[in-house]
Amino acid sequence: MDQIETPSREAARKDVPLRYDTRLLGRILGETVRDQEGDAVFDLVEHIRRTGVLFHREADEAARQELQATMTSLPMDRALRIIRAFGHFSHLANIAEDQHHIRRTRALAIAKTPPAQGTMAYALGRAAKAGISRERLQGFFARALCSAVLTAHPTEIRRKSSIDREMEIARLLDERDRVEFTPEELRANRQALRRAVLTLWQTSILRDTRLRVIDEVANGLAYYDHTFLRALPIFYADLEDRLGGIEAAWKDIDVPSFLRMGSWIGGDRDGNPYVTADVTRQTLTLQSQRALRFHLEELHRLGSELSLDGRIVHVSEGLRRLVESSADRAPERKDEPYRRAIVGIYARLAATAWSLDRLEPPQPPVGPAPAYERVEDLKADLDTLYRSLAENGSADLARGRLRSLRRAVDVFGFHLASLDLRQNSDVHARVMAELVAATGTGIDYAALDEAARVDFLVAELGNMRPLASPYLSYGDETAAEVDLVRVAADAHRRYGRAAMPNYVISKADSVSDILEVAVLLKEGGLLDPREGRLDVDIVPLFETIGDLQRCGRIMDELLTLPAYRRLLASRGGTQEVMLGYSDSNKDGGYLTSTWELYKAELALIETFRRHQVGLRLFHGRGGSVGRGGGPSYEAILAQPPGAVQGAIRITEQGEVIAGKYSNAEVGRRNLETLAAATLEASLLDADRPPPPADYLAVMEELSAHAFRAYRDLVYETEGFDRYFRESTVLDEIASLNIGSRPASRSKKQGIEDLRAIPWVFSWAQCRLMLPGWYGFGAAIEAWTAARPADGLAMLQEMHDNWPFFRTILSNMDMVLAKSDIAIASRYSELVTDAALREQVFARVKQEWQASIDAVCAVTRQKTLLELNPLLARSIRNRFPYIDPLNHVQIELLRRHRAGDPDPAVVQGIHLSINGIAAGLRNSG
Repeated sequence: MDQIETPSREAARKDVPLRYDTRLLGRILGETVRDQEGDAVFDLVEHIRRTGVLFHREADEAARQELQATMTSLPMDRALRIIRAFGHFSHLANIAEDQHHIRRTRALAIAKTPPAQGTMAYALGRAAKAGISRERLQGFFARALCSAVLTAHPTEIRRKSSIDREMEIARLLDERDRVEFTPEELRANRQALRRAVLTLWQTSILRDTRLRVIDEVANGLAYYDHTFLRALPIFYADLEDRLGGIEAAWKDIDVPSFLRMGSWIGGDRDGNPYVTADVTRQTLTLQSQRALRFHLEELHRLGSELSLDGRIVHVSEGLRRLVESSADRAPERKDEPYRRAIVGIYARLAATAWSLDRLEPPQPPVGPAPAYERVEDLKADLDTLYRSLAENGSADLARGRLRSLRRAVDVFGFHLASLDLRQNSDVHARVMAELVAATGTGIDYAALDEAARVDFLVAELGNMRPLASPYLSYGDETAAEVDLVRVAADAHRRYGRAAMPNYVISKADSVSDILEVAVLLKEGGLLDPREGRLDVDIVPLFETIGDLQRCGRIMDELLTLPAYRRLLASRGGTQEVMLGYSDSNKDGGYLTSTWELYKAELALIETFRRHQVGLRLFHGRGGSVGRGGGPSYEAILAQPPGAVQGAIRITEQGEVIAGKYSNAEVGRRNLETLAAATLEASLLDADRPPPPADYLAVMEELSAHAFRAYRDLVYETEGFDRYFRESTVLDEIASLNIGSRPASRSKKQGIEDLRAIPWVFSWAQCRLMLPGWYGFGAAIEAWTAARPADGLAMLQEMHDNWPFFRTILSNMDMVLAKSDIAIASRYSELVTDAALREQVFARVKQEWQASIDAVCAVTRQKTLLELNPLLARSIRNRFPYIDPLNHVQIELLRRHRAGDPDPAVVQGIHLSINGIAAGLRNSG
């Protein structure tokens, strides 16, 4: 299984290693298929591959028809093998592409080319050219917060066993790039690749049972071992070294740990009844154990390295005190002060691990020692080691493993990652009503209007008396919510406030929604009315179009309340607000969603400026364009001026997590991009002039046109919800073991009740990608028709000069290029109502073509992705391997819906879903 694409001579030369790796992995996979399944299956795979390549290379319609006929006539046992072969190839192609990105990055670094966009080197270079002083940069790092937040929305449906083998393949490919092998070593590397691919082939890709929440937690934690625990210390070391090279004064400055990890996995209970207080408690323990185990292992390795003899080197008084307090009295180490000090630190950390989490250390301590009460005390001991080395001629030793460990302790502490709590505002209202009713005051909280609710809640925030009583019984929902805030309070006591610093409110659409959470936090001791202290950021999430339009007014009303402002002061005078990309897209389509998000940010910026409150935005982006996906660097820089005030949090979801963070180097680059974009947006782009008023007016009109077109199709076309369900794999996704959360918020069948993830994921599977573009063609046609003389020129000017508009076009360019209307038409044939099928698909096809024409016209491209040749190459090379999966998926859906009882049919559907998602890479 190999591929041949040569877009240009220069690109072809650079892509030779990529084509070699892809052919190598494809050849090994093909040999594995032949060995395991026989010549007949191998020959069939090769025939399908060649036919697919022929169609995509030459647009040979006969080849398409042959491919379709072959795939739809497969017996079930053959179909499963074909699906597995092409699915595995998609994953292997991803590995080869990631390795090629690493290879090209290294090649550019070796050639000392100018830094690329998205790197800290580029951002710092821009800062230097702009005359940003060291003091201002220091101020940015001191205040900044960048966080990638992993969420439990897995469109990533593979098992960890498969992902681990793919990571091993990536490591072996990387080894081939970095090491000049002897013939024997090369043979051994290839044999290892064969073993890894064979293990993949013989391992079940999918889970037999639905994931529990705690399984999702374990999957998320795997990325810390592979990437985060080591990649983040490397990021900080590179940043400090680069700053030190710019100005000598930086060499004495430790850059604060502004780039950190966050998580919703195990804390997000919005619509997930399986996230209980016990599950959240277990999540905190598992996270802590992962951090503590890493610190203990690194300490043990550090002790084996620092064998310095006290008769040869001097040590500081601080280090002498650590030695004296150490339980290590081994005679063979009596003259090894650093080892003795580390043995003592290890013993204290081992005691901490047992005290906090009943975690046995990887190596037994030499004796009893007091546990650390705070992570800051461990950091202080490591600082003592560092200073002693630096002050006594061993600075190079200090800047090795010890430097990385100090940073890891500072970033990950005893908690590993900040776990957010999230719940729906409707739940809070019901809980508050029950708590109030139980007090016997006769107040019917549910019957109060908004003003009365706010007055009541403000009064409660000033009252030291708790609402909940340990002597009363409450309903399951109320008891669970009160338990959760108590778990958070316990986490603060055990692991520090960084363990659970945020409480996100889904569907926040009023001031009372926010104040209800404040009162609940008081019940757990996380809000002190006497001191006016709030220990958790309360984060309203505005997600629907209506919520986005009201968010400025709601926050204005909230910030006028003296009681809330007093609490906010204890949080540093900064309020976080989360913006939802998914539900707003499902409400109004991509263009309107993106525009309403932009306007919401403008409203928030102005509101917070008037109230002199800091704004931190949390972007609820998904992997697909329909859920806010797309390149993070461009997305951050496309924010309105003043939106990124030194801080940003962004969700990472679905298969995007594996795509970005399975490989440690790729993961570090992605995190670096987040930090670099935040620096540039905060220091360099915050003062740029706002877009011209006529640009804003054009966007308002375009959005109105697009909104009407989208709503007319999705919500006002009778039977559209039926068309959607029958022409996509929605129902089959709902039964797939891809996560602990239900696909819908309720048992209703309407699109309004459907979660946004299966909404966009389903459209991606049928290769239509409708949420990422529908309505744009209609909007451009309507707007330019009213301005035949200069309408298109105006749009082209906006594309050239406005990053926000350019990013919209770039994302649609990508998503339209990944769509395939011919394959989508085959899915439409699954709709049993012929009239409905013909009516809806005809409209969709017309709008699809109109949107392509509009994107090309505004961007001045003859074809899609003309301005992005690397992505165009990737898509050209991938599609011949995705198409067969679509064709066989359609046939299996037909059989399944006709009542075929063979369990292999459902298995084949699920395997095809996995393979298509892998080939598209950002579909969830």
